[in-house]
Amino acid sequence: MVTLDRTDLRILAVLQSDGRITNAELADKVSLSPSACLRRLQKLEGEGVLAGYSAQVDPQAVGLGLQAFVRVQLTKHESAAVERFVALVNDWPQVVSCYALTGDMDYLLHVYVADLQDFSRFLLDRLLNASGVADVNSSFVLRTVKHSSALPLGQLER
Repeated sequence: MVTLDRTDLRILAVLQSDGRITNAELADKVSLSPSACLRRLQKLEGEGVLAGYSAQVDPQAVGLGLQAFVRVQLTKHESAAVERFVALVNDWPQVVSCYALTGDMDYLLHVYVADLQDFSRFLLDRLLNASGVADVNSSFVLRTVKHSSALPLGQLER
């Protein structure tokens, strides 16, 4: 784990809300000179604290109007079966996130598709055809109440 001071946390907080900010603007917002800010930014990148930069695409605008969370239970839990399932999931572009879980289901998939027909194809042709899948339970998103990829860094300053 990397040690972060208050200035590092402020830099990260600003970048989480505006990843396209210029170094000069960032330096101004965190009360540093541009050169000192750039050195800190490069250090955060080098230490892996900043894992990368990306754009947020509106799924509706690109025709991905249906979002689902799919819980998956595997028939077997030996390493070969798990590795096969993980490899399949990583090849499915519809799955944007996959989490291994505790409890009665083994995995939670976050899926984006165009519509219910597209989801049906994904479920029947891919997920249920995957060897080792015992049970699947799907929930469709009716409305997004909160969505953020920003981490709660303010809690770390205490």
